[in-house]
Amino acid sequence: MLESIKVTERLHWPEVEMSKKYILNTADKPVSPSQVYLEKISSSVLKDLFSTGSSSYNALMQTEEEERKSPKQSLFKRPKTSVKCGKRNRSSMAPKKVRAPEGGGKPAQTNRFLSGSNSNLPKPARNIAVVGSTMGLNPRAVPQLRKTCIPSSPRTKFPSLHKAAITREVENAKKLCILTAIKPSNVEKEKAKFFKSDFNYNPQFEYTNPVSPLVLARHNNASDRFLTQAVHIMELALHRYGSYEKFEQVTGGSLLTKSRIWHNVKKYMEKEGCMGEIVVQVTDDLLSRASMTVVNSRPTLTINISTAREHWLEGMLRHEIGTHYFRGINNCHQPWSSSVGRKKHNLKPLNPTEEGLASIHSVLFRKDPTLWRAALLYYTVYQASHMSFSQLFHDLGRFVQDPNTRWDYCVRAKRGQTDTAQPGCFSKDQVYLDGILKILKHREKINFPLLMALGKVSYEDMDRLRAVAQMENIRIPHFMQDQAKYAEQLTKIMAVNQLTDEELRTIS
Repeated sequence: MLESIKVTERLHWPEVEMSKKYILNTADKPVSPSQVYLEKISSSVLKDLFSTGSSSYNALMQTEEEERKSPKQSLFKRPKTSVKCGKRNRSSMAPKKVRAPEGGGKPAQTNRFLSGSNSNLPKPARNIAVVGSTMGLNPRAVPQLRKTCIPSSPRTKFPSLHKAAITREVENAKKLCILTAIKPSNVEKEKAKFFKSDFNYNPQFEYTNPVSPLVLARHNNASDRFLTQAVHIMELALHRYGSYEKFEQVTGGSLLTKSRIWHNVKKYMEKEGCMGEIVVQVTDDLLSRASMTVVNSRPTLTINISTAREHWLEGMLRHEIGTHYFRGINNCHQPWSSSVGRKKHNLKPLNPTEEGLASIHSVLFRKDPTLWRAALLYYTVYQASHMSFSQLFHDLGRFVQDPNTRWDYCVRAKRGQTDTAQPGCFSKDQVYLDGILKILKHREKINFPLLMALGKVSYEDMDRLRAVAQMENIRIPHFMQDQAKYAEQLTKIMAVNQLTDEELRTIS
């Protein structure tokens, strides 16, 4: 089993803030019960929300100390919410525009704070206080409510870690995280050399804060357990569409403009009842397709505009918001929300369950739920462990023609290395296919709404945690409401990728 990697990774930020930020409101409506606004809480708590172990996406953690060094006036007006023992007094939120800073140059990123309400929410199931979409889960026999709020408090309160845990998490946040450290500082320069050499040059990557060889060696162990399945999945797609580029065009659709991205994100957030909770921004400076991060202590969804396609965007939102974000929120209510609590309950690593579940949700309800990306990432990492950068690039031509796409996959697999002429890999990207296949193998035994409600836990720990779980104010995504339909989609994923239960029992 792959080792869990707790990671954060910095996004590229301009030296001078040039981004446009807005507060959008659909109308002057009362705040809905689902609209729990995340007030400025401890960065360590928010870090736990989005540290998904071996996350597929770049993560950014900005500590309180960093904020003090670079103070910024808040650009967001917070809704005043009064909480009283799980019940919320409703107040209105007025839209407010914030002007972008004056100055020349093109904004590197564009941010919007989406807010609003959803008045047509289903009623919570009996004995369960659910925030957002509801699901009929049975709470423990004698639920003990955690004291997470002060009556009549003007701000929503979230579970706090013990002082020692907070101090430790803040100190950890100050340390350079591995994904930040292994991000080459001279990517564009080396890319130009590589392309000029007719793809025969092996990039010599540089790092601002190099990781020690011992740490890199720990993440240089590629597995071949699911290699046969990874190759078969991609070959099926090539047989159906002729090339990856054609597969991308047909199944992904056209690229979306910024306005269409924001429209679709707003529409999705309304479905989930989470308007007003997440800052949304778009950029073209991500190795991945999107990331759910914490910026200035606020949950922030960053979307890579260069890969945002009309038929794939909602799957990405199910991945980032419907899985990582909701499981992070649910985890805050659980006794194992801190590292101390995880040790006390002897929890297994949350991966590959976390990323496997999120990756399944990425293709859920697609007309063609081919697991292409997870398969190619798995394959690329394995091949990188035996090949140089140039050899890997040419080898990927078997599946992907576009040189820019191949370059991106090679950089992901070879990051951390200085001399990419040597075999070696960063193995974290194998966790997606690993998690997908293990979850599909046990899909008939897994209670998926419960897996969501328990927070950041492995499916292997579900049964023993049920009795001590806190089932108040849980968040269940809308696409899990109809469990029969959800099960049908899992079966469809199995069929399209030609996976059988007999095969999964043998290999996992």
